[in-house]
Amino acid sequence: MSKNYLGLLMLFLLVSKSFAQKKNNDFNYYIKKIDSKIKIDGKSDDAAWANAQIATDFYQVLPMDTSMAKVKTDVKFCYDDKNLYVLFINYNYVKGSNMVESMKRDWSFGKNDNDLLFFDTFNDLTTGFSFGSNARGGQWDGLMSGGSSINLSWDNKWQSEVSFDENQWTWEAAIPFKTLRYKENVGTWGLNFSRLDLKTTEKSSWTPIPRQFPTASLAFTGNLVWDTPPPSPGANISVIPFITTGINKNHAAKTDARGEFGAGFDAKFGLTSSLNLDLTVLPDFSQVEVDVQQTNLDRFELFFPERRQFFIENGDIFNNFGSASLRPFFSRRVGLDAPIYYGSKVSGKLNENWRIGGMNMLTGKNSEGVAGSNYTVLSTQRKIFKRSYIGAIFVDRETTLKKGKDPKSTLADFNRTFGLEYYLASADNKWLGKAFAFKTFSPGIEGRNNVASVNVSRTNRKYILSYTAESVDMDVRANEVGFVRRNNYVHSKPEASYLFFPKGGKVLSHGPSVMLSYYFSQNLLEKNENTNVIFYKFNLRTQGTFTVWTATDFVKLTGKFDPTGYKKQYLDSAQVHTWKSWGTMFTSKPQSVFTYGFETRYGGYYADGKRLRLDAEVAYRFQPYVSIALKSNFNQLTFEQDKRLPETLKKTTHNLWLLGPRLDVTLSNKMFFTNFMQYNNQTNNFNINTRFQWRYSPASDLFLVYTDNYFADTFAPKNRAIVLKFTYWWNV
Repeated sequence: MSKNYLGLLMLFLLVSKSFAQKKNNDFNYYIKKIDSKIKIDGKSDDAAWANAQIATDFYQVLPMDTSMAKVKTDVKFCYDDKNLYVLFINYNYVKGSNMVESMKRDWSFGKNDNDLLFFDTFNDLTTGFSFGSNARGGQWDGLMSGGSSINLSWDNKWQSEVSFDENQWTWEAAIPFKTLRYKENVGTWGLNFSRLDLKTTEKSSWTPIPRQFPTASLAFTGNLVWDTPPPSPGANISVIPFITTGINKNHAAKTDARGEFGAGFDAKFGLTSSLNLDLTVLPDFSQVEVDVQQTNLDRFELFFPERRQFFIENGDIFNNFGSASLRPFFSRRVGLDAPIYYGSKVSGKLNENWRIGGMNMLTGKNSEGVAGSNYTVLSTQRKIFKRSYIGAIFVDRETTLKKGKDPKSTLADFNRTFGLEYYLASADNKWLGKAFAFKTFSPGIEGRNNVASVNVSRTNRKYILSYTAESVDMDVRANEVGFVRRNNYVHSKPEASYLFFPKGGKVLSHGPSVMLSYYFSQNLLEKNENTNVIFYKFNLRTQGTFTVWTATDFVKLTGKFDPTGYKKQYLDSAQVHTWKSWGTMFTSKPQSVFTYGFETRYGGYYADGKRLRLDAEVAYRFQPYVSIALKSNFNQLTFEQDKRLPETLKKTTHNLWLLGPRLDVTLSNKMFFTNFMQYNNQTNNFNINTRFQWRYSPASDLFLVYTDNYFADTFAPKNRAIVLKFTYWWNV
């Protein structure tokens, strides 16, 4: 294993030096300052637009990347002392209504005719900002990291409008310089923009982008060239106070209904144009949408993404250290079952090469009376070569009351982690990877508490090759602050896929993929798990997809395990289980107002059991105002007389249902209503979450949220609450 790590690290260094020049460096948009006013109304009749450069003649990205776009798009930019202005004129190639799922914020990319912007304000080809709109004015904004990832949970202050007729639709926007982060006195930003037209199934981009990469890939940006460097945002101070009031009742605990009132604030201070201080005092996250539940038949913890605003801006410098399954810091651990009293965060760019982040939070007692904790996270990144960086992180959780003085506490007095990583991204985006290591420290734990991983991938038009190696020691203690799914293993996972491109017909491309995943116990290097999967995927010209797969599994249990996920009847440690399975996946074309998809799985399971899984999703939209969707997940587990089973599981069948109907009503692009229900008999919970949001001013909202939980088997009430929340974004 050590030879594998060393070889991959040497490959990283060679690849990082290989591609130094930005791929589309010859694409330049020259932006000019204006003296006249622009009214944001979705129309192009303001005098200021007449003298702006026109960017047109887009390149086709999908369905193929070998020609110019068929659908004509004109784009213009200009600016004044306060705002950067954007104008998209989207001409219709095919007559008829535009495809729009709804006018909700941060809509689904593949189900809407849309325009997207990508700003690389530091020209590092790695981080940036994305803004966009669908054809009926639904806004999109997100923070970019990792070269192409977009976190849509970010929300900030800007405005836009759309107008349309049968020949075209026009999007106009004003983005305040206070909303962006950039280096002063720098005259060039990275820039790209794209359009998706579902009637023709064409995705196009200002700069040429190979079809295997998303249009959000910052490696393929051109340049936004300013006639003078963009103006300083000046005193950039925002205060966002909020008040909440509501009532809740815990029926399961048989307590009386209790009224609640709360108040607090968030604040943002621009220390420089590229470095920000965020503060939060007594934050309330009642308006955050509930997590989409999952049926858990795995032996390890499930991962749920961060949605809370305070943790979002520059959150990648903290949360993205490591990999999806090995994170030294996972912000959802903070305030998971305890109130947050305050939080502070400094994050951003020091200069072209250095990026920093520092965060501190204090939590109070949880519902069981256990004392809170103080959390500190420090992280930094140093850019090397064109798009790669070296990073370091330090994480510390300290209890506010030592364990000896808090008999209810099961947490150690402290939990600390220190880590280093190297992120690889070649200038042409074909090579990506990461190598990292971190070490945890807890009272009484010494020696075997290290984590290390290396991943590298090569992406081409026809193939993708990748390899991952991981090593996690027995005594790693990261899950008080981070996310580590399992301990005491060495993991090896090679993957490969290939695509064929027919010259005609309904199939755009098709090809096989292979994934081999092997886990070994770290001390004896004894195999305790492996999964081998072969896929074959068909990509249709309509943008629908169909995949068929088959897999073999081997598991030697490293601890007791309940194969039902809820009966608390356990298979013994060290048992060996093997099985085979197969399945399918299908998604329909997104252009239809009625869309659907399904997944199937059938085959073996633990203790020579059988598992059938059926997933389905159907949706219908009365565009652009109403969207109705239903997701369903069904798992049937069947066990026979296998001697490894507990007696209570022999000759039994278990039907696990997870149903999630959802209604979205968008009365305008500023007023939203959502009703989301989830029935999960594995966790014995039926949840109703209803949310009304009125964005009465940019980034300022009124929320009314109703939450209700019932026992899924009897439908007896568990708890319910209704909350009214008012926020206002005030620029000082």
